[in-house]
Amino acid sequence: MSLFHWLMKKQIRKGLKQQNHEAIPKKQGTTDSDIAIINAGQLKNRLNWIRQQLTNCSDVVYHTFVAGPDQACALIYLRGMIDQKTIQEEVLARILSLQAQDANQFRNQIFNLKQLSVTDLTELSTLQEGITAVLKGHALLLVESEQRMIEFPFTSYQTRSIVEAPNEAVLRGPREAFIEDLEVNLTLIRRRLKTPDFKTEMMVIGTRTQTKVVIAYVHGICKQELIDEVNKRLSEIEIDGVLADSYLEDFIEDTPFSPFPQLQYSERPDTVTASLLEGRVAIMVDGSPIILLAPTTLFMLIQSAEDYYQRYIAATWIRWIRYIFLMVSLLLPSIYIAVTTFHPEMIPARLLITVTSSREVVPFPALIEAFMMEISFEALREAAVRIPKAIGQAVSVIGALIIGTAAVQAGIVSAAMVIIVSLTGIASFISPHFDLGLAFRLLRFPIMILAGIFGLFGITCGMILIYLHLINLRSFGTPYLSPFAPLVISDLKDTFLRVPWWLMNKRPTLSGANRKRQQADSRKWAQVQEENGD
Repeated sequence: MSLFHWLMKKQIRKGLKQQNHEAIPKKQGTTDSDIAIINAGQLKNRLNWIRQQLTNCSDVVYHTFVAGPDQACALIYLRGMIDQKTIQEEVLARILSLQAQDANQFRNQIFNLKQLSVTDLTELSTLQEGITAVLKGHALLLVESEQRMIEFPFTSYQTRSIVEAPNEAVLRGPREAFIEDLEVNLTLIRRRLKTPDFKTEMMVIGTRTQTKVVIAYVHGICKQELIDEVNKRLSEIEIDGVLADSYLEDFIEDTPFSPFPQLQYSERPDTVTASLLEGRVAIMVDGSPIILLAPTTLFMLIQSAEDYYQRYIAATWIRWIRYIFLMVSLLLPSIYIAVTTFHPEMIPARLLITVTSSREVVPFPALIEAFMMEISFEALREAAVRIPKAIGQAVSVIGALIIGTAAVQAGIVSAAMVIIVSLTGIASFISPHFDLGLAFRLLRFPIMILAGIFGLFGITCGMILIYLHLINLRSFGTPYLSPFAPLVISDLKDTFLRVPWWLMNKRPTLSGANRKRQQADSRKWAQVQEENGD
């Protein structure tokens, strides 16, 4: 680690510690002994202290009532985050119906005998724990002359319904996608992994947001070293807020300055479940429908859920199409620039005449011409994303046609360049993983510059530099180009090829000791039929 990075990291941690200190302010003049008196004192004093801590919070409800033998109680919760019907029927009605001779018997029925028809309740001892419970969306019960409190997890708020994944749609396969609720997302995975080996470890990250983060894996299949490494990297994050999975991705990836994504993400429960069964770890963030998967290789990012729901012959052909057009999206403009500028002898004579005649009126060299068209195409792509969906597609298509036609007629660019940029743009959409496609789009421009300066030699140098970067890239210790570098013969059956399921008897080498996926003779019945002459 360089001195600059060390100083920046130290400064960030110092600032976060100051934020942590300021996150729970202590009233001026209030000592620790005073707080202890408030914790064990009268209900009125404790309510006043909580109101001071939650001042200017208009959505906090303080419901005070009397139950039993004139025993004062208070129920605190956030309006809009609590199932009030359940609170009234299961808590308030039950407390008001308790028959007690005195205050001690009343408190004994609630705290010791647990005579409330609620199973998932938690007993708290300090007011600070109570405030944290309220801010999480739970209800808090306080009783006069009783230091202990009860937390009721009756959280209820509006969530998005489970619909088809908008960015990972398939023709054949499940139509479910994750939503922004962590418990629902865990349920979607648990429905598919009905095994006690499916483990989930929860932690809280963010001093102010208190965001729940879950590490999910399958015990016995996932390597313990990988689990420990994921826990270590997440536990060292010190930040005031985590609002999405991308916050964590920036902290835990191996090489943050690489254009290539080192974590895969998915919003499909079947994709995450399949990854867990391969020995990978899923990182789930409350409030985000995207699940991070680690480790990740380049070839995993090129695979799609569609590959495993179609016949293996068609899936293999589609994978070849993806590999070809990913290289087209990276190299096609650069090859055109290099060939037309430095190596015209490589073009057939008739095609050379056509290209030359189309470029005869163009006042710019091929490099400038390609840059103008590529940047214009990127602007159209970004505009289609930002404007309303009802007109976004029409604007992008019509804009591309009008601009391309007008540019050719005005003699600013050649018709051949419009075709090259159009093919490149179509090829860039073929990547199943958006971040990987974006990496190829970014690298296209420096390679174009090398092609405009050095020709094909510049393209070769650029590809060598990219290859050297990829071969040294790691994702949680896993080589990014695995299983080609290093070469693992047994894992090649699910890279360029997608062999039938009955041939994939073992899991990838990144999994733990239990690599056996299925029996080697899963199609034994077919051999029996052949032997019997059927």
